[in-house]
Amino acid sequence: MTKDEPISRFNRKIRFALVGCGRISRNHIAALQAHAQYCELTAVCDNDRQACETMALNTGAQSYPSLDALLSHSDADAVILTTPSGLHPRQTIAAAAAGKHVITEKPMATRWNDGKRMVAACDEAGVRLFVVKQNRHSVILQLLKKALNEHRFGRLHMVAMNVFWTRPQEYYDSAKWRGTWQYDGGAFMNQASHYVDLLEWLVGPVESLHAYTATLGRNIEVEDTGSLSLRWRNGALGSVNVTMLTYPKNLEGSITVLGEKGTVRIGGAALNEVQHWEFSEKNADDKKISEIGEQTAVNDGTGHTAYYDNVIKVLRGEGEPETDGREGLKTLELLIATYLSARDGKRIALPLEF
Repeated sequence: MTKDEPISRFNRKIRFALVGCGRISRNHIAALQAHAQYCELTAVCDNDRQACETMALNTGAQSYPSLDALLSHSDADAVILTTPSGLHPRQTIAAAAAGKHVITEKPMATRWNDGKRMVAACDEAGVRLFVVKQNRHSVILQLLKKALNEHRFGRLHMVAMNVFWTRPQEYYDSAKWRGTWQYDGGAFMNQASHYVDLLEWLVGPVESLHAYTATLGRNIEVEDTGSLSLRWRNGALGSVNVTMLTYPKNLEGSITVLGEKGTVRIGGAALNEVQHWEFSEKNADDKKISEIGEQTAVNDGTGHTAYYDNVIKVLRGEGEPETDGREGLKTLELLIATYLSARDGKRIALPLEF
């Protein structure tokens, strides 16, 4: 959305429609319920008729057999997309053309040009495009970002990120779209997408990267394992190691930041434990960290609740978007660069376009 375009402001409850009634949709519904003073779920649709009817029964929303039917007959103000990633572009463009704001799950798209088309379509229609990035609302990560913004680390030396999870073959076999290039993407694009987002949000713009990917243990089109090396524009070096083959269950989702005046490691299964927090100069945030200790992982739904606080404020004209379509493109650019590097066996300089 450009500066000169009008912004919708709601002084009534905002009506949301949910497209896709799978596992992650529960987090969105819980978030809307937590903000029931300001919004309501009025419509749902899914190509699985039984799942759609069950969702409608549980929420009181009207069910629709297709997105086209929903857009034609629903009075929803905004559409939430919790569908396979490869469907997001077409669905976003259709919703924008119908005058609906869009909230899309990660990643916003699986192709670079599709992501740009989504942003352009919403700009042209004068509607908002939001991309879900709930990890940014972790209390621990918010304090880490504050420490980085305040230059408590001094010069950054190295940032290391690990995502050692497991996804059995049954997970990929549970739906035809899983593990495909067109609709899903691999371990980087899907499971580690939120972690890749943190690379720029926390550390800053990436100068270049080099990646390796492999399909070592699952019968799928895409990678189940990968390794990424990075250089940031601020001079720091770093790495991201990802696998969905950890035995026998999710082991680690971590980030380690090393600087001349500070060292922080946030680990646990999903960035939910402060394992080391030390700076040469102390401040009040150190006490907050010691009191937090361990936090419930943000993917349990609490992150979505905090995320929707911003969405609702923006739509009510009370705030600015934290993760709009252009912010989503930053993460998508890193993901696309990762795959280009792995495919071509070469270092990729960023940005992809000037």
